[in-house]
Amino acid sequence: MNTFALFLLLCAASALPACAGAPSSHGERAAQKSDEADRAAIRAVLDQQVDAWNRGDLEGFMRGYWSSNELTFFSGGTKLRGWRATLQRYRRQYHAEGQPMGHLQFLDLDIQLLGPRSALVRGEWRLDRPPKPMSGLFTLIFRKTPQGWKIIHDHTSRR
Repeated sequence: MNTFALFLLLCAASALPACAGAPSSHGERAAQKSDEADRAAIRAVLDQQVDAWNRGDLEGFMRGYWSSNELTFFSGGTKLRGWRATLQRYRRQYHAEGQPMGHLQFLDLDIQLLGPRSALVRGEWRLDRPPKPMSGLFTLIFRKTPQGWKIIHDHTSRR
């Protein structure tokens, strides 16, 4: 093999890893964009819940939850199953006649994607409501459904 042919072979061989990496880095960029879009969509669900709560719209707040008998809600040693049971709990606890629902905030949100259709969200909640403010921590599991990202499990604690 002459020197020129060897030179061309070495050039071609050294270019292969760069070419092989290109689709992967493009794929990584696309995956990052998809991840960012999913995190933004999950954040939007939580922002819509806060907005609905602060308007006194409990049904609007509940739109963030999976409308299923399989939804689970754990809080204060109580385990509930189902969207309707969760709504009834919120009504009893926070939407009693003549009582304001208060002003809700979600803080220190950590949205961790577990796959293309599931996510774990951890954060803190604060509710300014008479007679005194309340706060606590929550862990949510989201699932991407045909209706968008929905909470399928909520574990909330109170301080």
